[in-house]
Amino acid sequence: MSEKILSSVVPLVFLLFLLLPGKSFCQGTAGNDATVESRYIIDQPTAGILLHGTAALSMEFFQQGGMLLGLSAGLFDRLMLGISYGGTGLIGTGHTDWNPLPGLAVKIRVLDESYVFPALALGFDSQGKENYLSDANRYTIKSPGVYLAASKNYQAYGYLAFHGGVSYSFENADGDYNPNLYAGIEKTVGPFVSVIAEYSLGWNDSNHNARGRGRGYLNTAVAVSAWKGVTLKLYLKDLLRNQQDISVGNRVFSIDFVNPI
Repeated sequence: MSEKILSSVVPLVFLLFLLLPGKSFCQGTAGNDATVESRYIIDQPTAGILLHGTAALSMEFFQQGGMLLGLSAGLFDRLMLGISYGGTGLIGTGHTDWNPLPGLAVKIRVLDESYVFPALALGFDSQGKENYLSDANRYTIKSPGVYLAASKNYQAYGYLAFHGGVSYSFENADGDYNPNLYAGIEKTVGPFVSVIAEYSLGWNDSNHNARGRGRGYLNTAVAVSAWKGVTLKLYLKDLLRNQQDISVGNRVFSIDFVNPI
């Protein structure tokens, strides 16, 4: 797919999504008044899914003028599908480097949350995060690959959610075939704001050929339901400086639109 075609398709998809004839917009994913489940902690998936007949458009902006555009839809009460594509150098005058392939995602809710048990979801997600490293055949943050995720919510001065999971990424050209474990916490602060923290052990990114230094990935975020159907997120990632070219933290910004279709 040429750069000219992609530069036309991205804004067109965005415009068409905003014009979808939904009855009413859903509330965003942040705060006590949220009615949309979080689908990711930060980089790692939760057990949350979109409701049947609901679509989500996400845009994530990262270093080197990078952007990742994702489109997801709840096809049934327990099944969600998604596709994503992006690249670096989209902002500015330099060369644009597109990802080699679109990312594909499927998530199946295996078990709904109950008073005792967490929600469980099985899924596959081939989309890594941030820059694609062509010399290593991987993304800066490897894709989850095949995963099992669990999520449990509690009422505690608003809502307090715990997430965790195990995953196996197929981005293993660096020779690291280990699975990965991750966990996260999400706390609402008032009706429209949530604070989020995520830690990934990074077992699949810690051998002598990998970029990671064995410290794992510690990420934080603040999410705001700006208006109905729209959530803004500001991330500060890799606070443990697991990758050698990280000095303090990696700043990323995202916008999430959710609309019944």
